[in-house]
Amino acid sequence: MILPSIRKLPARFKKLAIVALVAVALAIAIGYLMRSKPIPVVLQSVERGTVEASVSNTRAGTVNACRRAKMSPPAGGQIAELRVKKGDRVRKAQILLELWDKDLHAQERLAQEQLKTSITRVQEVCTLAEAAQREAGRSEELKDQGFISSQLLDRAVSDAASRKASCEAARNDIEQSKSRIALARAQLERMVLRAPFDGVVADISGELGEYATPSPPGIPTLPAIDLIDDSCMYVSAPIDEVDAPKLRVDLPSRITLDAMKGRVFSGKVRRIAPYVLDLEKQARTVEVEVEFDKLSEEQNLLVGYSADVEIVYDTHKDVLRIPTQTLLEGNRVLLYGSNGVLEERKVTTGLSNWEYAEVLSGLAESDQIVSSLDRPGVKAGVRVIPEEAKPAK
Repeated sequence: MILPSIRKLPARFKKLAIVALVAVALAIAIGYLMRSKPIPVVLQSVERGTVEASVSNTRAGTVNACRRAKMSPPAGGQIAELRVKKGDRVRKAQILLELWDKDLHAQERLAQEQLKTSITRVQEVCTLAEAAQREAGRSEELKDQGFISSQLLDRAVSDAASRKASCEAARNDIEQSKSRIALARAQLERMVLRAPFDGVVADISGELGEYATPSPPGIPTLPAIDLIDDSCMYVSAPIDEVDAPKLRVDLPSRITLDAMKGRVFSGKVRRIAPYVLDLEKQARTVEVEVEFDKLSEEQNLLVGYSADVEIVYDTHKDVLRIPTQTLLEGNRVLLYGSNGVLEERKVTTGLSNWEYAEVLSGLAESDQIVSSLDRPGVKAGVRVIPEEAKPAK
């Protein structure tokens, strides 16, 4: 239609019209060839799931045993028998070591013999006391009948009372002998170190023949035996003071250990320190203890491992969520439009953590947003082409 119209133009305009048509066609061709290619991006669908709010420790925590006893014998003495070695598992009340105690055993045997002597003496003295009591009774009858004088009666009564007192004194000797035996046994018990609970022997600082000394008040000394109850363990970790009000006892937690990469242990908060720890040149923190759940011997946890804790203080289930990394500053996301052009969308978020953020408004389920925000040229208004996300290593 255009070319017939050009033929009707005067000759001097024909050349100008043809040149204009060629220029327009060339501009269209150049624009088509130079238009920007779609940018490949990774998309993430808005889905339903669980979002947790949690806090983590500010510095590495430490694995501790719920019970640990660094023990020495109650009394000082030479180690005569060492019944355990490092790494041994022991039961409650099991003897761990004994000090030299032959002198105390001799004292106990002496007290036993004294007890036997006291019992024999009681039998003798009390028998005589009973006889004297009967004699005093007969003397009273004879006095009433006028056969003996008052002087003889008084002598018989006094003798009976004296022998009765001797009998009581002899019985007291028995009690004293029993007390001496109990004292000797108590001293013998102080020469024996027993396990206060089931556990594993972590360390032994004494050897056979060495002298073990209990720690004087205020002067720490090396314990003879270090016993650990590894059936119950917990992590002590510092939490920033800002996060402390969110925590409470029995909150579920996750524990990770530097020594066991890739493993996550479940636990719960067992204690929150009632004060803030203020250390120079460090942030103010609150010490929190997180106890492991259902530990077995096969897990081989060691006291002293460094650990990190994540304490979950709130959970929303079956809510719209997006990966936290897809959020731009100001809670904005790049929405994949139906024509392949990215749109900027403002969203309102709820709970969030380093992995997911809850979406309260601004997006619908199955909407697709860009997760590869670090790629050059990715912004609102550009055409993109979806690309499959690479599986995480």
